[in-house]
Amino acid sequence: MVTLMAASAVIVVTMKLSPTVRSTLRRHRERARHDPAELYALLDSALICHLGLMQDNAPVVLPTGYGRDGDTLYLHGSSGAASLLAASQGTPICVTVTRLDGVVYARSAFHHSLNYASAVIHGVARKLTGQEARHGLRVLVEHLAPGSWAHSRQPTRKELAAATVLALSLHEASVKVRTGPPVDDESDVAAGTAWAGVLPLVSSWRPPVPCPRLPPGTPIPPHIAHRPSLHDPRLEEGQLAP
Repeated sequence: MVTLMAASAVIVVTMKLSPTVRSTLRRHRERARHDPAELYALLDSALICHLGLMQDNAPVVLPTGYGRDGDTLYLHGSSGAASLLAASQGTPICVTVTRLDGVVYARSAFHHSLNYASAVIHGVARKLTGQEARHGLRVLVEHLAPGSWAHSRQPTRKELAAATVLALSLHEASVKVRTGPPVDDESDVAAGTAWAGVLPLVSSWRPPVPCPRLPPGTPIPPHIAHRPSLHDPRLEEGQLAP
């Protein structure tokens, strides 16, 4: 949301995700989410994305970690990776993120489904250097392992040179969300022959496992011991309506 100050009034402008041809849903358009806040919440509640691009005249889709700062997504990998080299040279890419929220059990096999939130982001990535690359790495580390940038040793010049860091704008993106119970045929509801509902799924952390080379008695840092679960808190608050 952006607030514009005029001479005699305050005008509030609500920003929406870009409605381009590529980012417009064609099936189940009622599941589309247009508020950028929905996109940010999804990205912040997941850890793995899939990077898709054309490489050597063939499609390639690779899982990788990511981080977000504002309306920019950061990706990284080895400086020798052919996929990142292609992505840094102007090849259009597509990044997807999916969070599974539950399995939907229906009265018929055909209507079983999943509750989920997914994002598809299109664009051309920009290779970062210098302080921009360092910032991108910090965003990545703080997303994947919050609190670790300050807790651990900072990257050396050699380590920075061994990594490729890309920045991708979130301008052209779509978000699709399914929530709620199954959609069954009325005849199956009337028959009442099968259980129907949702088995929710929430990711949670198990107790930390210390490295065997740590000195005995090394305490677990609070940012690890008390790390919150990975999910969108609005699911518990009931703010994501079907």
